[in-house]
Amino acid sequence: MTAALVIRPMEQADLPAVSALAGALVRLHHRWDEQRFFLPDQVEAGYAWWLGSQLGEEGVLLLVAQLDGEVAGYLYATLEERDWGLLRDDCAVLQDIFVDERFRRRGVARRLLEEGLRRLAKLGAPRVVLMSATQNKEAQALFASLGFRATMVEMTRESGG
Repeated sequence: MTAALVIRPMEQADLPAVSALAGALVRLHHRWDEQRFFLPDQVEAGYAWWLGSQLGEEGVLLLVAQLDGEVAGYLYATLEERDWGLLRDDCAVLQDIFVDERFRRRGVARRLLEEGLRRLAKLGAPRVVLMSATQNKEAQALFASLGFRATMVEMTRESGG
């Protein structure tokens, strides 16, 4: 990587760029399985509102990866308490991590995730849990390389059969 990569907290000014990335992430999941992943109208505006509401909230980690002065990716994670329904103890949940296609294969996702994991540990998260679309083998390889292990498989069935 020749340019300087900066991983930093997300700011209000980042919301247009980040919400565009989030929209791309939603569309990708929707393409993979239109019945499982809904595609709302104005998804970018929805993400801008949602992530904007999360800025500065306790137990929320929002990071951006900036490369060549441009937002190249983002990470969104939350601290969660024990959940009896999921049999999941206190943890951090990695909600989203996404890197713009133009910046892939340059170590951005790895550095973004490493920094996110470091900050989540500093916030007291005893573990980090994530879900990854079945089709996203590349991301799963990255997660595994950083010590994540498979623990659950989500399966979906439509009620009509």
